[in-house]
Amino acid sequence: MKIQSDTVKVRSLLLRLYGVLSTLAKPLVRRKLRRRAVAEPGYAHAVEERFGHYGAEATGTGWCWIHAVSLGESRAAGILIAELRRQHPGIPILLTNGTATGREEGAKLLEPGDLQVWQPWDAPDVVARFLDRFRPRIGVLMETEVWPEMTAACHERGIPLVLANARLNEKSRAGAERLAWLARPAYSSLAAVWAQTEADSHRLVSLGAKVAGVFGNLKFDATPDARQLATATRLRSSLPRPVIVFASTRDGEERQFLEVLTRFGALAPPPPSRDAVQSIARRVHDVQWMIVPRHPQRFDEVAALVEAQGFAVARRSTAGAPTDAEIWLGDSLGEMALYYGLADVALLGGSFEPLGGQNLIEAAACGCPVIMGPSTFNFAEAAELALAAGAAQRAPDMEHAVTAALKLVEKPERREAMAQAAIAFASANRGAAERTAAALLAIAEKSSPRSEERAEPSLE
Repeated sequence: MKIQSDTVKVRSLLLRLYGVLSTLAKPLVRRKLRRRAVAEPGYAHAVEERFGHYGAEATGTGWCWIHAVSLGESRAAGILIAELRRQHPGIPILLTNGTATGREEGAKLLEPGDLQVWQPWDAPDVVARFLDRFRPRIGVLMETEVWPEMTAACHERGIPLVLANARLNEKSRAGAERLAWLARPAYSSLAAVWAQTEADSHRLVSLGAKVAGVFGNLKFDATPDARQLATATRLRSSLPRPVIVFASTRDGEERQFLEVLTRFGALAPPPPSRDAVQSIARRVHDVQWMIVPRHPQRFDEVAALVEAQGFAVARRSTAGAPTDAEIWLGDSLGEMALYYGLADVALLGGSFEPLGGQNLIEAAACGCPVIMGPSTFNFAEAAELALAAGAAQRAPDMEHAVTAALKLVEKPERREAMAQAAIAFASANRGAAERTAAALLAIAEKSSPRSEERAEPSLE
């Protein structure tokens, strides 16, 4: 008993130390926000919300609070929110975000009576002001966001805080183990965790999380925008060449891609077509290439890089309809269904640098075959399932990936088989939203946090 008591005291002391450090870091956070706002003005909006100071309109109690830090998490949150509303019409949603793109995407999810504010900085006074102001009935953290001060404060107040659509790769688990004095109490304070995969579940349990179910990935429940797919179908019928899109690219990958195209002769005049089997230099000219950067703050940077490498570029934001430029740049948000619908094949961004890969589920749902690079640890199980289903291929590097994509567009029967396999793969893995929403509402209906003693519960 004494050992247990001593452990609790040590953890309390360490959390207090963390609180002091996070408080001292506030000026650095403000400076970082000012710098980010230069490229992304959204970071200059309502800055004081990040420190627990809200306008008079930001009020209410009994919220279902959902935290989605960035763009991907906001899209997953949108799927969960839609299912929550189906199962519990009128549920009041308080949405917090950490990035400008996440907040912009999150704003699309709001209905009358909902509220959106910035994620509170994880310092004791800020967290206290946030919880005092909104008194959430339940808190839902999306995917990976677990903060020590917030988890401790919710636990102390009796507010159930859960981690939904949870994922944790081995690199992140190892990093959490190095900070076990913070990570373990934070994960063990969560009321429930619903993991995407069994592997995620094992890693989360190793950090002390109470995994209550392996529900799959919410993103399988997303439905591609039908209007965008219809527009893509119409445009494709008028295009003279097949389209290969390099989707959700990250820093360093575009340069790799352009250098491969250059080595393959994309900047040289196309050679004459003589042989039954076309040369790589001929085939690279017979395709329309498209790049869609993952982060909007890099749109201008990538456009400049394309031009610096000697390619003509046409930007979606200015050209609108397709042109005959050598590289199309998808510099718009919320149009991935259009880009995947236009494409005959997609190269998966984030997988050609050691970044873990981006989400391939949306491409699959749109019926777009995927060529992945070697790094897919962020979506390891989805990547392996897609490979097993015949919806994707893996390439060891960019040169092999471009070559594989070129071969695939020359084999329409093979490409069509992969497209059908992709749709079937996406459809077969649905259901996480329904399971997650039901489990979340069950916990919310049982909760009676001390922070709501003065308020009538709004989820019952």
